Amino acid sequence: MASSALTKPQVHGLWAKHLQFHIIGVFVVSMGVAALYKFAVAEPRKKTYTDFCRNYDSMKDFEEMRKAGIFQRTK
Repeated sequence: MASSALTKPQVHGLWAKHLQFHIIGVFVVSMGVAALYKFAVAEPRKKTYTDFCRNYDSMKDFEEMRKAGIFQRTK
């Protein structure tokens, strides 16, 4: 009588249920990491690069390096 009161364990479809749960979890975590990388790393890097390119004067930089004596074959 005690054995009839226990429920049978689920065997059919257990692997599919396990996979579905973990695939959804992995998808959510990967989207979160991608969004975190985009807003924490990529966007600030892009802004810094555009600011540098907007304000960079190559001739001024060349003259400073020439005066410092970096180049050997330049007058």
